[in-house]
Amino acid sequence: MLKKSDPEIYSALQGEIRKQRETINLIPSENIVSRNVLKLAGSIFTNKYAEGYPGERYYGGCKFVDIVEEIAIRRACKLFNSEHANVQPHSGSQANMAAYFSVLKPGDKILGMNISSGGHLTHGVKVNFSGILYKSVFYDVDRETELIDYEKVREIALKEKPKMIVCGSSSYSRIIDFKKFSEIAREVNAYLLADIAHIAGFVITGLHPSPVPYAEFVTSTTHKTLRGPRGGLILCKKEFKEKIDKTIIPGIQGGPLVHIIAAKAVAFKEAMNKEFKKYQKQILKNSKRLCKCLQERGYRIVSGGTDTHLMVIDLRNKKITGLEAQLILEKVGIITNKNVIPFDPLPPTITSGIRIGPVAITSRGMKEKDMEKIAEWIDESLTNRENEKILKDIAKKVRRFASEFPIYAD
Repeated sequence: MLKKSDPEIYSALQGEIRKQRETINLIPSENIVSRNVLKLAGSIFTNKYAEGYPGERYYGGCKFVDIVEEIAIRRACKLFNSEHANVQPHSGSQANMAAYFSVLKPGDKILGMNISSGGHLTHGVKVNFSGILYKSVFYDVDRETELIDYEKVREIALKEKPKMIVCGSSSYSRIIDFKKFSEIAREVNAYLLADIAHIAGFVITGLHPSPVPYAEFVTSTTHKTLRGPRGGLILCKKEFKEKIDKTIIPGIQGGPLVHIIAAKAVAFKEAMNKEFKKYQKQILKNSKRLCKCLQERGYRIVSGGTDTHLMVIDLRNKKITGLEAQLILEKVGIITNKNVIPFDPLPPTITSGIRIGPVAITSRGMKEKDMEKIAEWIDESLTNRENEKILKDIAKKVRRFASEFPIYAD
């Protein structure tokens, strides 16, 4: 048993189990997988090396691995109505890397959303491979509305003539018009890459427009709203199939994580269930209610609200930084992450905001009425951040409340 053979790791595991059971997780990029997904992620498939693709492996003994990967590919294509899917990327970052490498050369120009406006590291940030290998230029949200100004994006594209335009975000809370991005890309003869890591669950259930008809490449993680294991996914037009597959292996990866591909296949099937759309709708209901409750308590939400599973709270009027808020809320058992706001005057290590979303807590069965309690505890904690007695009292309430919503029903 692990408890006897490795007590240090066992202790950390038990601590994580308690933390997840007794806290309210509002990080919108985290979720809770099903028992079946969890089982496959820890399955005997982890023992198998399988470089290559079904029917074209560098290793022998891949009969059942081939079956699993073919099922995962088929299900991904059906879910997203895509011509081709590659299920081998270890992460969303590597999925983006593969899309870039398949059609771009070092020094080519990419146009992506500025990270301060909601973009991601892999959309061209200078410290990331995407900003090191490629010449990156950015578009921002509008200063007043904090929404994407598509005409401004068009003007930048016409001026800069990028080889690829990247759309999608990690902290933009509004609907993205992929059709408009496609029109801009066509006008400047650029490839379009849509990164839907955060909104994949909404896309497959029709609750957010799909980029698949418009973009040459669509990348995603398989966790977040898709509620699968941690990993990546690439969708593309059939004409790019060979380029994408060769870029993944032998280009940037070796052996795929077969146990994770098996878990992805299970998650894809779960996402085809009618209950999954009901779950996605509940995320949106919870998100809007949480947003409204916070606004009623004087919190400014970036762009004035949310259309998705997340929101960014500008805390400047509360005289507290994002880092301070994150630490205070974690003290009472509410898990969030500090996040920059558009045109943030503070550095990304501190930030003026926090990013929250009810993805994981919706998986645990929380509904709109529960969002009211959570908003109240957030406000009480931040308002009384120097009062240890009040914070301890809130922590007890949070722990008791969270424990009423088991992660897994035993």
